[in-house]
Amino acid sequence: MKWPWTLIFPFLLLAPAPAQAAEPVSLIQIEGVISPITLRLISTAIDRAQADRAQALVIQLDTPGGLERSMRSIVQKELNSEVPVVVFVSPTGARAASAGVFITMAAHVAAMAPATNIGAAHPVAVGGGQIDKVSAKKIENDVAAFARTIATERGRNAEWAEKAVRSSVSATEREAVKLKVVDLIAENVSDLLAKIDGRTVKTVKGSVTLRTADAPVKRVEIGFRDKFLNLITDPNIAYILMMIGMLGLFFELSNPGVILPGVLGGISLILAFFAFQSLPINYAGLLLILFGVVLLIAEIKVVSHGVLTIGGIVSMILGSLMLFEAPEADLRVSWWVILPTVGTTAAIFAFAVTAGVRALYQKPSTGEYGLIGQVGVARSPLAPAGQVFIRGELWQAVAENGAVAQGEPVKVTAVEGLTLKVTKATGA
Repeated sequence: MKWPWTLIFPFLLLAPAPAQAAEPVSLIQIEGVISPITLRLISTAIDRAQADRAQALVIQLDTPGGLERSMRSIVQKELNSEVPVVVFVSPTGARAASAGVFITMAAHVAAMAPATNIGAAHPVAVGGGQIDKVSAKKIENDVAAFARTIATERGRNAEWAEKAVRSSVSATEREAVKLKVVDLIAENVSDLLAKIDGRTVKTVKGSVTLRTADAPVKRVEIGFRDKFLNLITDPNIAYILMMIGMLGLFFELSNPGVILPGVLGGISLILAFFAFQSLPINYAGLLLILFGVVLLIAEIKVVSHGVLTIGGIVSMILGSLMLFEAPEADLRVSWWVILPTVGTTAAIFAFAVTAGVRALYQKPSTGEYGLIGQVGVARSPLAPAGQVFIRGELWQAVAENGAVAQGEPVKVTAVEGLTLKVTKATGA
């Protein structure tokens, strides 16, 4: 039986409309030192979130700090983003130190995972140059004003932000929420999206209400190139690359034509200097390391009975400790990297020195001087001239100190042209 459309139509009007799929939330994970690579990653993530019509971008952050100019550019990107930016200091045990403080406070929503911390934003000079008190005070005032501006813009604790710069204060996740430095604590990304659901934030395009409770999460994948460049900005990796570079060039200069050590050394040094742009390098430490290498090279040329070697090792250890000038441990070279690297370098140089000294005092095995002292057999009577068989060769020989019978052993005492001078070998 067919139902007339006039009876079915009212029921169609009362039927619930199909639910629309929630807009996605983009997610990018940032770890390590804040550098130009970090700036590029976050800029790309913001652009991609806008292109994907994501309702928010979550930056999962864990950083010890980094380059100030990169941090300022990232903050500028956050403040001018059309997509709401949520910075989540995570996972458990992570921190947002130094430059990470500004990036976190500049977000539209700032959150932290349990057992995380934020703070210690005092500016550190990058480049190793010594800054006078007046210049240091100017830099501190500038950074403090920047921190207050960001905190005020986002409605956060401007007084604490200034203390983080001037006094390097830090706060746990619970203290940060209590002090209104961040907005909330979340266990993980899912918990974060559930807790910020319904929150209204102000972007450059106006107020936006987040609907993130059931939103799908779309990760912003980091390419191999960016992962590699981000890896080498780690102070320990940069330090190892520098040491490999110096060793490679040393071996190439010591043995011209080998090529491979020189190529590897050159590439390693270039990568190390690229990383140094993003790190608070101290040139006094770098010079101490170079001086230590020079002392180890000098040991090969000058016999100092180990004084130059000890001086070189001490200089390299001190230089390694001073290489990066930063209060954060993660911006300095670890002892677990310094000791094996310096020890390996010293061992390689010691091996080269030992081999050189051994070769210097080793008796020649070829040529005219290589025959002196060799023992052979008389192939004919030497009275005094005849033939002897030495090292698989027949030689004309002249006996000294008496005749030698055929078949008797002889010992070479001198070489004159193609004639050997021999004596009867006693005890052979």
